[in-house]
Amino acid sequence: MKTTYTPPEQEISKCVRIPADNVYLLGDLQVPEMATALVIFAFDYGRSMNHPRPRHIARVMRDRGLATLLCDLLTEDEEAKDEVSEKYRHDAEFLARRLIGITQWALSNPDTRQLRLAYFGASAGGAAALIAAAKMHKKITAVVTRGCRADLAKKSLPHMLCPTLLIVGENDTVGVELNREGLALLSGRKELQVIPGASHLFGEPGKLELISQISAEWLRRFADPDHR
Repeated sequence: MKTTYTPPEQEISKCVRIPADNVYLLGDLQVPEMATALVIFAFDYGRSMNHPRPRHIARVMRDRGLATLLCDLLTEDEEAKDEVSEKYRHDAEFLARRLIGITQWALSNPDTRQLRLAYFGASAGGAAALIAAAKMHKKITAVVTRGCRADLAKKSLPHMLCPTLLIVGENDTVGVELNREGLALLSGRKELQVIPGASHLFGEPGKLELISQISAEWLRRFADPDHR
């Protein structure tokens, strides 16, 4: 039976407080008018909700009709600990639990429950997105990762069902190798794009804009087919 998605008739813009993994996480929810898909962001550092890189990528996605949820995966106390010990930023399973909690909230929240769901993740947050997508099965329609630590998600990659795009910078030689190995393990529709002249963070002129556009097009194609 085909699911019918009812897009919002007016724009939604709000800060949200999400229960996930026995804590509350803060998020920025932005839903354009008539959007039918929501992209949930997963980064491996605290305060990512207000960081300029994910906010720029989210803005490009919204310009193409996709809703976005930027959410910090760490509480303030956890972020403070992580700054000293790096306890959480490389723990993809921990980050995936948080992401799954956020996803479950989105599936039940009145503002988002009618939207198709997709993930955009970076570094260990990208690995968390892959792990969470494998566990959430058909509830996630597409995934894009940037500079993903695919080695942290090896056990989950063969169980991926949704179309997955891995993006990595050409100059990130370790990342290129990790993503090529991860691509071989992925099942289902998959693609690896190596961006010429780009490093791990895509800080070179024009590179962040380029991956923002590539990511938005992939997610529109597979998560938001009504806007093809």
